[in-house]
Amino acid sequence: MYFGGGYGYHGTSFEQTYRCYPASFIEKPQIESGDKIIMPPSALDRLASLHIDYPMLFELRNKETERVSHCGVLEFIAEEGMIYMPYWMMENLLLQEGDFVQVKNVTLPKGTYVKLQPHTKDFLDISNPKAILETTLRSYSCLTTGDSIMVAYNNKKYYIDIVETKPSNAISIIETDCEVDFAPPLDYKEPERSVAPVAHSKAPAEGEEASADTELKFNPFTGVGRRLDGKQLQYQPLPASTSTSRDKQPAVASGNGQAPAGSNSRSSAARQAQGKLVFGSNRNTPKEKQKEVPKETKQEEPQKEEPKFQAFTGKSYSLRG
Repeated sequence: MYFGGGYGYHGTSFEQTYRCYPASFIEKPQIESGDKIIMPPSALDRLASLHIDYPMLFELRNKETERVSHCGVLEFIAEEGMIYMPYWMMENLLLQEGDFVQVKNVTLPKGTYVKLQPHTKDFLDISNPKAILETTLRSYSCLTTGDSIMVAYNNKKYYIDIVETKPSNAISIIETDCEVDFAPPLDYKEPERSVAPVAHSKAPAEGEEASADTELKFNPFTGVGRRLDGKQLQYQPLPASTSTSRDKQPAVASGNGQAPAGSNSRSSAARQAQGKLVFGSNRNTPKEKQKEVPKETKQEEPQKEEPKFQAFTGKSYSLRG
């Protein structure tokens, strides 16, 4: 039964409308891995009489959606008015089983460049994707910008978009040296770069300044001083922390605008205790305290008469016995 339209002749061109069906309707599963269709024998007779160029290439057009693709031909064994094509090609043209498609012979330039974009990253996980792609494209006659071809490998189907073709939107890849380039897969996401916020970067600097202020300053000679002769000290050295704090505090002025008399003596004693180690020297203490301190020691501790040193007070012995 014939479902197609009439043939059209435009010079040496061939144009025919057929009903399309997927390759699963006939025992030709091999056409799913390429871009070749199966046409009726009457199409071969018309094409032979037109003396068209080989290889035979065709333009497929869905008039309802104005989707266009290109293909080659494998055999002329289909029923009249029908053609069989790969299912992925029907998806590109938005065709259903039994829809009409216009077939027209064309001449395409040989391709020099093609840019491909896989749908998923799984295709790049193959050990040698370029070799697999080269083997697969041997079953293709032409490529069209905007199409999505199917690559079958290891019992899995990979879909690849034709992003760009040169020198035209449709090229022939039969017996041609074509440069192939890959675009990032559609599901590829660039790794996010972690950038520390400005507030967190400033916080440690402020904390370091605060901790530096709270650190204790180095205070030399903070121990207890003792005299070499074993006697008690006439004064007690002030702690370094209190002396430094007193040095930092401003002197309280008296009514005449002068500092109190005892402030100089305290500060001098504090400096002596903090910065120097003095053995039995009272040169920085005021004269009044030097006189008063011995009196207090005389009153508190009664004087003890120390025995005078006498040399050779032992017994003498003779060597003879």
